[in-house]
Amino acid sequence: MSAKVDVAIVGGGVSGAYCAWRLRQADPAKTIVLVEGTDHVGGRLLSVQPPEIDYMVAELGGMRILPAVQPLINALIGVLNGLLPRDQRIETYEFPVDEDQNIAYLRGSWLRLADFRDPSKVPYHLPFLEAGNTPGMIMVGAIEQIVPGITTEPNEERRRAMCQAAHFAGRPLYEQGFWNVLARIISGEAYQLGVDAGGYSSTLSNWNAADAIPWYLSDFGIEPKYLGFKRGFQQVPKTLAELFRRDGGEIRLSTKLLGFAWSDDGRARLRLSDGELDAGALILAMPRRSLELLAPASPPLQPNRIQELIASVTPRPLFKIFTTYDNPWWRAAGYTNARKEFVPVEAGRTVTDLPVRQTYYWPRDDGKPATSGPAMLMASYDDGANIGYWDGLRARRHQAWEHGLEVPVPEQPYASQDHGAADGWARYEASQAMVEEVNRQLGRIHGLPFTPAVRNAAFRDWGDDPFGGGWNSWNIGVRSPEVKHSIVQPIEDRPLYICGEAYSDAQGWVEGALQTADLVLEKFALKPLTAELAAV
Repeated sequence: MSAKVDVAIVGGGVSGAYCAWRLRQADPAKTIVLVEGTDHVGGRLLSVQPPEIDYMVAELGGMRILPAVQPLINALIGVLNGLLPRDQRIETYEFPVDEDQNIAYLRGSWLRLADFRDPSKVPYHLPFLEAGNTPGMIMVGAIEQIVPGITTEPNEERRRAMCQAAHFAGRPLYEQGFWNVLARIISGEAYQLGVDAGGYSSTLSNWNAADAIPWYLSDFGIEPKYLGFKRGFQQVPKTLAELFRRDGGEIRLSTKLLGFAWSDDGRARLRLSDGELDAGALILAMPRRSLELLAPASPPLQPNRIQELIASVTPRPLFKIFTTYDNPWWRAAGYTNARKEFVPVEAGRTVTDLPVRQTYYWPRDDGKPATSGPAMLMASYDDGANIGYWDGLRARRHQAWEHGLEVPVPEQPYASQDHGAADGWARYEASQAMVEEVNRQLGRIHGLPFTPAVRNAAFRDWGDDPFGGGWNSWNIGVRSPEVKHSIVQPIEDRPLYICGEAYSDAQGWVEGALQTADLVLEKFALKPLTAELAAV
């Protein structure tokens, strides 16, 4: 006999933990179980403490929010903080990104970010109309030509509606790729500059232009202001899970869903790694790759229409490696300004076309830069095709999950200088070869002949199973507003629901996970949290 519950939620990321907490709050009499395949809650939010640096938190997964355009996560943090003791509240800080003194090492040339205003210093052959503009200004100008009026429209919903209704060169915009339409507006050199200096390869790649344009404007286009998390972003799903547990909810960690089917009475029969579970309703809080891994052993996911919904997005790999040092040596890569003042490199990021792509000078937990003592870099933040560069320096991708592990174990782990490393950091240990290579590139992009030895290094490749990517993007030709609502309950007369950032308007963000979770909760007659707050 399998245990019976009212609702089973599979996936312990933000959307799963949020659904569990809201449902338990709404009806304490319901039996609700949250099932998670790893031994922790968080999904693609993964915050770990570096050894011997108690004033920093490494964000191996999601690391920031955009409060101006993300009302759901704002509201959630406010509600959670109202329930938590003062010393456990979720605190944020201003998260720096681009500082004028920071470096762009492109095509073998060193620039300061401020140098993009001087066409003679930029090693790209830009036409005169593009020269003298920053890469971001070029992209925003192109977007305005593709969808006139969109860059002056402040409302997120209206920007999305404009793009869904837009035509470009005689065709609906949603039928075209972002790269394809950009190529009609800007030069090839400007496009390559946008990719190289922007730090990401996949954001400007060929995904659905009607979704890419409002997404790009929210993240990069209109003076974005970010917030980071003092105790790490993973505190959000951890708090949701703990409140759910305190209210009597059940959480099963290290428990994989191997497959499911319908029983004769219309309930979901789950086959778990530790037994069976009979659920009146099933919520799959999963991205595309997780659903694909589940489908072969789950007949309800196998019909062509369901497969088409699942395949309407593409997983985009993301990779991060953090390195720690005895001191913030990168400050020496600063410069002397016109007032003869030395301005150190100490906050924000450096970008390069080398495989490390982006390096963040990691802030203290109050948002201030590290100016002395032990310090940390997000030494490489990679996406897209650049992920492949590291394949020869690490264990093979996709192997760990098949063998019951969360992450692969490196054959030659880096010889850590702090042997008392906490488990949260040590389990994501980088290989010796990876650390040597990343430190070599760091020396190159900072123009320094010597970089000190790395004390410790941890990495996470979100292209690994069961995630398949750090974020997901809508495919060309997909009408995302339709799919977004269809996949929430893909079988009309069955209690099966799907949510997560993959099938949202805010892909790659926790905001998207909460958005689709609210759509699922509406099926249970629950209003979105923002609507409940507005009614108070």
